[in-house]
Amino acid sequence: MKHRWIGLILTLSAVALLSAQNHWPQWRGPLMTGEAASANLPLTWSETENIAWKTAIPGAGHATPVVWGDKVFVLTAVPDDIIIVEKADTSAGEEGGRRHWMRGKKPDRVLHFTVLCLNLDSGNILWQTKVHSQLPHEGTHGDGTWASPSPVTDGEHVYAFFGSFGLYCLDFDGKVIWQKDLGDMKIRATFGEGSSPALHEDKLIVQWDHEGDSFLVVINKTSGDELWRKDRDERTSWSTPVVVEVDGRPQILVNATGAMRGYDLETGNVVWEATGMTVNVIPVPLVGQGVAYFMSGFRGEAMTAIRLSGARGQLDGTDHIAWIYNEDTPYTPSGLLYQQRLYFYKRNNGVMTCLNAEDGSVIWGPEKLEGQKTAYASPVGVAERIYTFGREGVAHVLDGGSLFKILATNTLDDGFDASPVVVGDRLLLRGRKSIYCIAK
Repeated sequence: MKHRWIGLILTLSAVALLSAQNHWPQWRGPLMTGEAASANLPLTWSETENIAWKTAIPGAGHATPVVWGDKVFVLTAVPDDIIIVEKADTSAGEEGGRRHWMRGKKPDRVLHFTVLCLNLDSGNILWQTKVHSQLPHEGTHGDGTWASPSPVTDGEHVYAFFGSFGLYCLDFDGKVIWQKDLGDMKIRATFGEGSSPALHEDKLIVQWDHEGDSFLVVINKTSGDELWRKDRDERTSWSTPVVVEVDGRPQILVNATGAMRGYDLETGNVVWEATGMTVNVIPVPLVGQGVAYFMSGFRGEAMTAIRLSGARGQLDGTDHIAWIYNEDTPYTPSGLLYQQRLYFYKRNNGVMTCLNAEDGSVIWGPEKLEGQKTAYASPVGVAERIYTFGREGVAHVLDGGSLFKILATNTLDDGFDASPVVVGDRLLLRGRKSIYCIAK
């Protein structure tokens, strides 16, 4: 029975990937694991090799693009020309003044929060819609932007989330259908916002963890009306919720400092919870073959594998904790679950480890990716290869086998913080200045 159940999951996953070959509807791909459908991507590229197109994007944003068919949707925050220094909360927060790299970036002008639609084949901008303009109420991390949450799409609408600056539903022609204001976040150390919404059938899920009153909210995607809202005893976290089927019911998995939790999607009730993460949780939960993998890596190292079927109540110390691995875990980048292997960075460094997802044993690593000093972008896996990207523009293509092997090292003129996107035989990279389409 167990083998039949696993086989069914693998079959459903294969069908999902096949049907999503020309779609990347959310920031970690069709399965929210970083795995891409089979593709014939180039092994090498440069500014003069295997670049199908390159399009400059106004403003700044770390939001990963999403793709449906021939349309690419991108979020950005475009600064106004007029500098305004008053009215902005420029405090660095409880940690912001300790080290130069931790100091927040001060908002000094109105930002125009904008959704762009590009043609996948040409890179031409088809339309751009300004959904809101505002002087931010607080700063962001020195490396951050005010357009870091990624959008989601269902093939008919795109749902653009700018955190404190609103949630917007747009049709594929750029018309705003509805909008919703969830309030103003107060982020720890004014590090900025980053959690992206999740979409399951007719429901949007937003994780709103900050230094104020935190909550999880489910919104009807058609009307924008709230279906339920549950208070959360959590401080700031930047993770994104994931929806999976568990024992025949959809469940929302949420990663955070206080606890990892599973919520019933229909009722909002907490089904289970477990502790063990560090502060400042960012990586998204990964799910495969009935096991969820949670990780974090700020001021500590933490990774926990949880068996979801039958999980109820407090799971600490129970058999539902499949294994724990507390070494070299990521801070900002999320991990990759690909072919029952877990790939993840050490903190934000260009150092990577590969584990067996079944038992947490080390397959290889930690290994240094030379040229990648820091990494915020999460890796993707496709066609037996692992694609990784550093902030300095250096990318490594790794062999997806059991040995650590760098197949290629590629460099572009831009730097990359947003995660990569794979659609068809194309690799999309959102840099700080431009979006690249890489193809043979």
